[in-house]
Amino acid sequence: MSTSFADLGVPADLVQALEREGIAAPFEVQVASIPDAIAGRDVLGRAPTGSGKTLAFGIPLVAQLAKAKPRRPKALVLSPTRELAEQIRRALEPLARVRKRSVLSIYGGVGFGAQRTGLKNGADLIVACPGRLIDLIEQNELSLDQVEYVVVDEADRMADMGFLPAVKKLLDLTAQERQTVLFSATLDKEVQVLIDRYQSDPVTHQVGEVEPDLSLVTHTFYKTKAEEKLALAADTIDNAGPTVIFCRTRHGVDRVARQLKSAGIKSGWIHGGRSQSQRDAALQAFTSGKVQALVATDVAARGIHVDGVRCVIHFDPPAEYKEYVHRSGRTARAGNDGVVVSFINSDQVKSAKKMMRDVGLPQTEIHAAPDTSERAAHIQIELRSRRAQNEKNQKGKGAAGKGGRGEKRPERGNRSAAPERASQDWRTRGDSSTSETRADGDKRGGRTDSRDAKRTPRQENPRSDRAARSESAKNAKSEDSMGGRRAPDVAKAEDREWSVTNTRPKKSGPKKPRHRDRDATPRADRGDRAERPERTAADSESSGTGSRKAGMPKRLRNDGTAQPKRAHRSGGKPGAKAGKGGPKSGPKRSGKPRPKNKRS
Repeated sequence: MSTSFADLGVPADLVQALEREGIAAPFEVQVASIPDAIAGRDVLGRAPTGSGKTLAFGIPLVAQLAKAKPRRPKALVLSPTRELAEQIRRALEPLARVRKRSVLSIYGGVGFGAQRTGLKNGADLIVACPGRLIDLIEQNELSLDQVEYVVVDEADRMADMGFLPAVKKLLDLTAQERQTVLFSATLDKEVQVLIDRYQSDPVTHQVGEVEPDLSLVTHTFYKTKAEEKLALAADTIDNAGPTVIFCRTRHGVDRVARQLKSAGIKSGWIHGGRSQSQRDAALQAFTSGKVQALVATDVAARGIHVDGVRCVIHFDPPAEYKEYVHRSGRTARAGNDGVVVSFINSDQVKSAKKMMRDVGLPQTEIHAAPDTSERAAHIQIELRSRRAQNEKNQKGKGAAGKGGRGEKRPERGNRSAAPERASQDWRTRGDSSTSETRADGDKRGGRTDSRDAKRTPRQENPRSDRAARSESAKNAKSEDSMGGRRAPDVAKAEDREWSVTNTRPKKSGPKKPRHRDRDATPRADRGDRAERPERTAADSESSGTGSRKAGMPKRLRNDGTAQPKRAHRSGGKPGAKAGKGGPKSGPKRSGKPRPKNKRS
C-alpha cells in the first residue's frame, strides 16, 4: 500500500492544494523527511537533483509558516542560482496561497523596486540568492532577526560557487531559536561545517545515489566534424523530443541557437551574459513547450529543473566526467528514460574514452555520424540567405544614416577632370555646373546647403587679383581725420576682396581688430624710419593720438601726421614688421610685449 501525504501528517488543505497541482503520491525523500520536519526537528538530507526535495522541505515550511510583519520575514530559503530560486517560488506559491501567505523571490540581475515593494508589503517567505539578499540587508530594507525556519538548498553547489561565507553571514543574522533544514547532493567537509555550526541534533536522511542515476539513460557518442554538428543536432531533436543542448562558451550558445532556427528548430538559450528576464523567458518557453530545445552553458547544469526532458546533447564535450554526470542528469528523471548524445571531434577521442571509464559507463563505442548531408545542405542555403539579407539590411541602414533618407548621393564628378579648380578657393569647390546642381536641390543629409548660393567664384588669375588689391591699396590714402582710418567705401571694398581671396577658414571666437592703416599703405611709400624725426613726450601729449605709454615715440605718416603703433599679430612685440602678403592670421595672444633676451 502506497503512502499518501495525509499519512505523513500534511494538513488537509495542503493535501488538496497538491492534488489540484496533480501531485498525489510523495517521492522517497518526501516520505523520509516530511514527518521529522513537521515535528520541528532539524533535517539533513542527501538527495540527488530532481528527487523531489523542494516539496520535502517546502510542505513542512508552509505548514508552520506564520504571518510576518513588513520587512520582517518568518522563513528563508537560500538557493545557489537564480533559476532554482524562481522554480522554488513557483512550486511553493500555490501552497502558500491556501494559507494566505506570500512568497517573494530575491536575486540579482533584476531591479530592486519590486523586491523592495514585496518586503514593504510583508513577505512571509523569502527565497533568495545570498548576494542580493546581503545587498538589501545592508540597505536596511529588511531584517532576518525573526526568521524561524531556514532552508539551505544544494549546499554543495553553494560551496562550489564560493557562497559559503555569505551563507554563514546570513545564518548568523537569523533568530537563535530556529529550525534549520539542509539539503545537499554530497556531504563533504565544507558542508559539514554548516552542519556542525548551525544544526542541532539533525535527523539525517540519505536517498538515492550520490551522483544522478544514469542507469536509465542511453549514451551515444558520435565522431563528427564541426560542420556536421548542427544538422545532426537538428535530427536528434526531431527524433527525441524536448532537448537541452550544452555548449562550453556563451558565444557558442548564441551561435548554435541562431543556427538552429535556420534548421527549422525553435530554441531558447540561457547563459550568464543574458539578463534575468531573458533567462526566465527562455526557461519558461522551454517548460511550456513553446520551443523544442534549450541551449545553455554549464552554469545551467544544476540550475535547471525541468521535467520531461527527453534528450541531452553535449554539443561541446565537458571538461571532466563530473560535468558529464551533472549535464546528463537533466534527463531520465522521476523514473523516466532518456537519451544522452555526445559530439566528439577527431582530436577528442582519447579523452572521451577516459571519461567513459571515469563515469563507469559500459563499453560504449564511438560511432560514425549518420548521413545528414541533405539537411546540412539545406541549413547552409538558409544560412547564406539569412546572411545576405542581413548584409542588405545593414547597407540600407548605412545609406539611410548617411543620406538621411536612404537615397544615393548624386555624382559630383572627378575633381582631377577639372584642372581649373586647383586655383579656386576652398569655399568655392566645384565649377559653375556643380554650384547650379547644389542650388537646384543637392542635399547633404537631407538639407540644401544654402551657403553655395552665396559663394562668389574667385578670379581665375591670382596675379591680376593681387595687382588689383595693390592698386586698391594705393588709392586708399584718402583717410578721415579721426584716427587715420581708411575711407568707409575703400575699406568695404578691400574687405570683400580679402574674404574672397583668403585661403584659410575663419576661426571661431571673438573677432580680432583689423589694422587697415598699415595694410592700406604700400611698403615702398612708408619712408625710411631713420629719416623720421624723433618725437618727445610733450609732442605725444599735444597730438592727442599718442601711444598707450607716455614718452614713447610715434611713427609718422608721409604727410607728417602721427601714426599710433600697433601690436604685431604674431606676438604683440612693438615695432615688429608684418609679413608679406598682408596681415597673418594666427592664435590670439596677449598684448604684453615680450621681454628682451639677455645674453651673457
